[in-house]
Amino acid sequence: MNHLTRRHFLATGAAATAALTTTIKAQNHAAIIRPASNRRILLSCKLSMIARETKDDAGITSKLTIVERLKMAAEAGFDGVDFDEAGDFTPEQARDAVRESGVFCHCAINHAHWNKRLTDPQQETRDKARANMEHCIRVSHAIGGSSILIVVGKGGDGPAEEIEERCRQEIKKSIPLAASLGQMILFENVWNQMMYDHDKPAEQGAERFVNFVDSFNSPWVGMYYDIGNHWKYGQPLEWLRQFGRRAVKLDIKGFSRAKNKFTDITSPEDDVPWDKVREGLDEIGFTGWSTAEVGGGDVKRLTTVREQMQKALGA
Repeated sequence: MNHLTRRHFLATGAAATAALTTTIKAQNHAAIIRPASNRRILLSCKLSMIARETKDDAGITSKLTIVERLKMAAEAGFDGVDFDEAGDFTPEQARDAVRESGVFCHCAINHAHWNKRLTDPQQETRDKARANMEHCIRVSHAIGGSSILIVVGKGGDGPAEEIEERCRQEIKKSIPLAASLGQMILFENVWNQMMYDHDKPAEQGAERFVNFVDSFNSPWVGMYYDIGNHWKYGQPLEWLRQFGRRAVKLDIKGFSRAKNKFTDITSPEDDVPWDKVREGLDEIGFTGWSTAEVGGGDVKRLTTVREQMQKALGA
């Protein structure tokens, strides 16, 4: 009887283990979210562009869940989303939302980098900035992404050489984590008075950005080149030539030099030379993610933005 009982127990246990393994495999297989892989340039939007609430026919407003918001991007025809609300979620929460939505997310951002800066004179603040950066690295890994975007600091934090060295040293501390999780640390060119002359006219080059990236001598750092941000200061074709392989991802927005303001992509006011952008992207063999960073909204608005991106990039 003991022999039979033991054999029955082992058989039952083996069957349960096999069933559990099959269930886990099925769950894991279903949880792998993949973007399109047959196009050279993929289109995404920032999560922050997607509406947070909706109104029904009776005019009653209700909040949208993160899963519902992600699905709106897919409904609008985007290949994925740049998860730029990473500071609001744990890696586990972000991972579960992406899996439930079935929408690919390629990057993570925490906008706290504007206030908690890697260039701050106080080490305590720089420690917090680096912690925010490393949180994004973990979130991007959890959601299946390949990078984070950071604003490296602010020119007002000190002399150029001094603040560049400050943020360089902090970023170097996080490169091992980024490498271990397969995440690139990408610098966005913004109006932060670093690596360009904020009060000087156009036709500036990208040399200082290039030198900053190259100073790391690491495959884990690069540029998240925002074309609209620095159309005011330089020619996109020349910047793309200078960046070359360093331009890993793109932010897309319109800008009017004539009116000195941001615009919708390819709108009548937008004077970004998109034909030259396309030429530059072809010349450097750019392949990868481009992300809209303009005013968003519901699915109809997001669809319009996606169509504008396609027109601008020929994607």
